Amino acid sequence: MEFAVIETGGKQYRVAVGENVSVEIMKGDYKEGDKIVFDKVLIVDNGKDTTIGTPYIEKARVEGTLAKIGREPKVIAFRYKAKSNRQRTYGHRQPFFQVKIDAIK
Repeated sequence: MEFAVIETGGKQYRVAVGENVSVEIMKGDYKEGDKIVFDKVLIVDNGKDTTIGTPYIEKARVEGTLAKIGREPKVIAFRYKAKSNRQRTYGHRQPFFQVKIDAIK
């Protein structure tokens, strides 16, 4: 099975054709259905040969379609100071792009 390792949003993801990958949102004006190209490809493996970049593979790219723009479930953070009657609760929802991988070139 062919797979690749890409870098986006400061993180690395192992992807294969047909998979859905949840990545950090990217700069730019994107909407659902847009084509996205990842050009920072670190590793490509086609089952027989493995190509490793230094740090990236030149002319290698992974193409995908933006399937969904969403936000993760809320994460609750709670801060508490003992003996001072101080506490604070706040939440955070991380935005993400759900990308369906179409091709590894």
